[in-house]
Amino acid sequence: MKAMILAAGLGTRLKPWTDHHPKALALVNGKSLLERNIVYLQQFGIAEVLVNVHHFANQIIEAIEINKGWGSQVTISDETEQVLETGGGLKKAAGYFATETDFVVMNADILTKLDLGKMIDMHLQSKPLATLAVSQRNTSRYFLFDKNGYLKGWRNVNTGEEKPADISARIADLQQMAFSGIHVVNNGLFKLMHREGKFSMVDVYLDLCATHSIRSYDHTGELLVDVGKPESILKAEKIFT
Repeated sequence: MKAMILAAGLGTRLKPWTDHHPKALALVNGKSLLERNIVYLQQFGIAEVLVNVHHFANQIIEAIEINKGWGSQVTISDETEQVLETGGGLKKAAGYFATETDFVVMNADILTKLDLGKMIDMHLQSKPLATLAVSQRNTSRYFLFDKNGYLKGWRNVNTGEEKPADISARIADLQQMAFSGIHVVNNGLFKLMHREGKFSMVDVYLDLCATHSIRSYDHTGELLVDVGKPESILKAEKIFT
């Protein structure tokens, strides 16, 4: 199985580091987020990885070359002309996954001890279009799942906005779960991605969830740190040695 690490973002929350560096190369106890996530994927037998780049792209490319991919076969998806966000970035990478039935996508700025092997096994057994790692934690935006774990919508708890509008009034007992930035995706997704250019995977999943099976993988209790802010690096350094 192959994987994609989304590393093209501007990392504005991680300033001032990202004024001069890409967020994927932010260090946690001397090891970059990118290195840690490539090694994390290796634990589950994934050693072929695509990394998309935009912000300080040359620094990421150089780090990969100097470190020989940290033991993995790493391919670059170049978005230096335009950052495409998560959805556009994945769509651009369709050719890389042409021979894969299923594959993993993860954000570069998370660190986790989630058992990815169990998540992949569940995905392969239930065969949804995508399986999304989620947990019960505080955030401002949530995916909404029905009692069987199927995606039905999205909610911003700060504004009250829901997508589709008023979905919670139409489907009872929806559970709001925070997305962890890890997906296991079936290759069939690509032919259903009708958006072009710059767009988010959140919008893709909301486009498709009424007609296709998109499931949750609840890993509540397993460690996950969103290393998006300087203070979160300090938190991560207490956990990831």
